[in-house]
Amino acid sequence: MTRPHAWVLALVTGALLAGCSGAASHDAWQPVTDARLRNAAKDPGWLMYLRTYNAQGHVPYTQINTTNVDKLHVVFTHSFSIPEGYESPPMVNGRIMIVTTPMDDVYALDAVTGKKLWEYDYAPKIPKIALRTVCCDMDNRGVAMYGNNVYMATLDDHVIALDAQTGKVVWNVQLEPPGVGYAMTAAPLAVNGKIIIGAGGGEYASRGVIFALDAKDGHQLWHFYTIPSPHETGGNTWPNQTYKRGGADPWMTGSYDPETNTIFYGTGNPSPWLWVQRPGQNLFSDGFVALDPDTGKLKFWFQETPNDPWDYDATATWTQADVPIHGTMRKIVYQFARNGYLYVVDRTNGNLIYMTPFTKATSVLGYDKKKRIGIVDSNLKPRIGQKIFTCPAFFGGDNWWSYTYDPQLHYAVTPGMQTCMYLSGDQPPKVFHAGAFQTNESFKVMPVPGSKGFGAIQAFNLSTGKRVWKHVTKLPWTDGTLSTNGGLVFSGTPDQKFQAFDIKTGKILWTFHARSGFVGQPMSYEVDGKQYVAVQSGYGGVAPFWGGKKVAPMFKGIPLGGTMYVFSL
Repeated sequence: MTRPHAWVLALVTGALLAGCSGAASHDAWQPVTDARLRNAAKDPGWLMYLRTYNAQGHVPYTQINTTNVDKLHVVFTHSFSIPEGYESPPMVNGRIMIVTTPMDDVYALDAVTGKKLWEYDYAPKIPKIALRTVCCDMDNRGVAMYGNNVYMATLDDHVIALDAQTGKVVWNVQLEPPGVGYAMTAAPLAVNGKIIIGAGGGEYASRGVIFALDAKDGHQLWHFYTIPSPHETGGNTWPNQTYKRGGADPWMTGSYDPETNTIFYGTGNPSPWLWVQRPGQNLFSDGFVALDPDTGKLKFWFQETPNDPWDYDATATWTQADVPIHGTMRKIVYQFARNGYLYVVDRTNGNLIYMTPFTKATSVLGYDKKKRIGIVDSNLKPRIGQKIFTCPAFFGGDNWWSYTYDPQLHYAVTPGMQTCMYLSGDQPPKVFHAGAFQTNESFKVMPVPGSKGFGAIQAFNLSTGKRVWKHVTKLPWTDGTLSTNGGLVFSGTPDQKFQAFDIKTGKILWTFHARSGFVGQPMSYEVDGKQYVAVQSGYGGVAPFWGGKKVAPMFKGIPLGGTMYVFSL
């Protein structure tokens, strides 16, 4: 943990008013306090990225259930024109819904009628140079809510606080210069008066970093590098100064355990992909870091894939739960990982409880609990001029899409992909350029041999690690999941279907055909005792960009452009 960068730019209350229009009802917004965030499971709204600090993506509502979900209908829609992937869940506080779009625009809508209350248009402010270090679409995954503000991170490495009732800029802080390796797409996390955000850039020679800002004025309180320097714990796993641009970027939203005052942030792949350029275990890539949110101090860590050459990020939000395992209630944090395994880890100390594959996995073989290191097949690590075949492909079993947890059944439901790849090592460039794209490997994506499709949605019992049900689909399944106490799971597909499943059996109970595909996060909320389900449609994201000849053509017929759908009975 180190002290703030010197180039912080703060534009304080009222300094930027351009880009906002309209006004919201002042009595519609209730301040989002620390107490409300800690008790978000009982709130009728959706106050953060996956609703609660434990990131379970679950609601306790029963009004919409297995007996009546087939009667769901559209209450309102709101259309957006930007032709990129729409990946953010709507956030709801009272009757105000906040939603972000690709290229970092923000809208406030009435959560009952859909009336637009205000709009903040940030897209014209993004310099073109910033877009060259955006990996996988110009997306944004939502806001944090705290006090009377909403907070958004941007593609050009700013964090902006907006007045939730007017959309006016309260402050604007730049954390990194654009175009040198970083981009920010995650929803920030509000904890103890701090706005916490990680940066992306694992393919652009960045050094992964997490920032904590004061929610009042945006000044930087601490930052933590997810790659240690030589004098820090784990620094000896990056020889020859490779730590300075080794990736491990924490580009998704973290989760928070108030009981132990610990945040969990998943970390990305080491950079470049070509492993011979960065020998060593490469901590803390491909796992998580557990930090004190007040100081940024490292408590412990967990790593899935050491010295990863396959792009097996572990950035998908690590979800917390209390689960009975072998007759004992365990405090866990879990992830359906890109390397094809479900990891269940003790969230009090970072020790692995169990791991089990949920798709075909050949690169990773297991985990040495005594040495606390993943076991990989070294024969499948390509050298320069060598080609190998392995599973999963770099897309992963799951990429970043959420895997909801039902606390009544202890079931987790994950979307995902069923892919493998040919991977070969390339000759590295002779000259290094900051912000230049560098994997130094070539790839070709293939379906899992014998599979009937590229995607799947699956339910697992976390108490046993056993699969409960599975649907295989022709296209990759690239939308997050939402579960409810009504016995339902909601998720969408690239081919424009938004569906409700019986969580116990996997039976499809309801299907809605949208204007575009789904690559985001469904959510649910209540206003005046009435339950709503909402989701953004608008396809994009990693699969069309990086799918290659086998995958990318499958998405050509999917219409682009975004639509917010809100459903109720």
